Amino acid sequence: MPADIENLLTAHGLMDDYNQRPRYQRNDYLGWVARAKQPATRQKRINQMLDELRAGGVYMNMEHAPSRKA
Repeated sequence: MPADIENLLTAHGLMDDYNQRPRYQRNDYLGWVARAKQPATRQKRINQMLDELRAGGVYMNMEHAPSRKA
């Protein structure tokens, strides 16, 4: 995970929300952000990821049922 994203997740109190997502979602978010060609696009994607983690129940603009860990 890039240090800036890790710092943002921590600063926004969203690291636990991120870690509770299934592995494929965590990987998708990081890959999606990494594939941005322009800094503005990268920032927009990071903001979307943070907003979705904050809101819960959303993944890549789709409804997402949180996983239930025992």
